[in-house]
Amino acid sequence: IALPMTTDCRELLRISNYYKNHVVGKQHNRLGDVTVAQWIGKFQPESLRIIPLIEEKDTILNADKIVEGYLKEEKVEDYQRVWLARSDPALNYGNLATVLMLKVAFQKINELQERMSVDLLPILGCGSAPFRGNFKPTNIRNCIQGYPSVHTYTLQSAFKYDYNINDVTKAVEFLNESKPTKPVQVDEKKCTLIIDKLMHEYRKQVKLLADFINNISPYIPSRRKRKLHIGLYGYSRSIGDLKLPRAITFCAALYSYGLPPELIGLNALEEKEIDYLKDIYVNFDNDLRDSLQYLNKDNLHIFPHEIAEKIEKVASMIEYEENTKHKKVTSIILDDLKKKDYRLLTENITRAGFIRGFLG
Repeated sequence: IALPMTTDCRELLRISNYYKNHVVGKQHNRLGDVTVAQWIGKFQPESLRIIPLIEEKDTILNADKIVEGYLKEEKVEDYQRVWLARSDPALNYGNLATVLMLKVAFQKINELQERMSVDLLPILGCGSAPFRGNFKPTNIRNCIQGYPSVHTYTLQSAFKYDYNINDVTKAVEFLNESKPTKPVQVDEKKCTLIIDKLMHEYRKQVKLLADFINNISPYIPSRRKRKLHIGLYGYSRSIGDLKLPRAITFCAALYSYGLPPELIGLNALEEKEIDYLKDIYVNFDNDLRDSLQYLNKDNLHIFPHEIAEKIEKVASMIEYEENTKHKKVTSIILDDLKKKDYRLLTENITRAGFIRGFLG
């Protein structure tokens, strides 16, 4: 079983101990002349394998400590799964900051594996939008190159249903045939400094964009019912006084304006930092181009001048080709919003999503 929002190995141990002692353990209790197990049958399984699903910055950067504590107490000797989130950390801290967090985490998990001689099999939960991992059938090789030690990738709906069936089938075959290798080696101290810098700028800009996001969010088509977790900005939809939708709706809102969320905060990077990032993040240019194709510069004027100026700076980092179909639809969306003509808004937001191959 997986435990979302894991922050401490004690949370995992409580579940394990509760199950052993108060669920399966009850079968040994006597009911007069028989035990519970003799009366209604044995309880199976006798123990649980618990997977920590780790989603917050501090816990992602210290995922190895959570796993180590659990392994020692449970005396795990063969293998352990570790699941790291991708979407909600991006919403909370920014896309690039999340990429760096994960690279640090996978490096530390690999070091723990070698130290304890227990196979640690990481799971990564990605989405098809660049902001949520750029994990799509047409970009599968780049993803594996970026996270070579990941053992399992979760396939979300856009991956399965918004691409040609042959591309999906080939991508799944490629995934199944690929063997995990060593993670990308990074300088943890240098990455942490860049993460903090990016996170600060990202949150500063998101506060300026919150009203724009929330104004269009009601018109984003719903996908499925989700029960909210509590605690994270990405789950509880707030940071301080700031209220925001979940990750998919957040992304869909910004893409619908022609403002790819991956670009937010990147203006904080200095040239030497970009050079370092390109060394450890081989898909930096590729992912940035994938995002910039959906930028509609004609729509930037509606945002605060500070936002427009910083996004223009990011757009100048690299040459890219504009997606003219997407630009046309996002221009219509903005025009309808200005006129308060909401009749075709959801339909056009969906059209833009079809062009991208994902909603959010």
